[in-house]
Amino acid sequence: MPAITFIHPTGEHTRVEASDGESVMLAATRNGLDGILAECGGNAMCATCHVYVDDAWLARLPAIDDDEDALLDGTASDRRANSRLSCQIKLSGELDGLVLCLPERQV
Repeated sequence: MPAITFIHPTGEHTRVEASDGESVMLAATRNGLDGILAECGGNAMCATCHVYVDDAWLARLPAIDDDEDALLDGTASDRRANSRLSCQIKLSGELDGLVLCLPERQV
């Protein structure tokens, strides 16, 4: 079971357990994590599940596709080189321990 650590803008850390194959967004919302809105339910249409991937983990994720790339241009908080949509990150054992920072706002 992969675990994810979310770092809130306040510096608080929240650890969430997930299932293999589950998206980061689904794991976050299933656990009631504040900071991931996921208004479109994980359909890559709204960018309200924006996260910043810790640099140590960035190279382990699959490349961003064109749709995700376009949506990241419209996030409420600044897009950075390590910005991703959490609905597009599928979890596996290789991502156990993944560290993500939450942006200041999603809308």
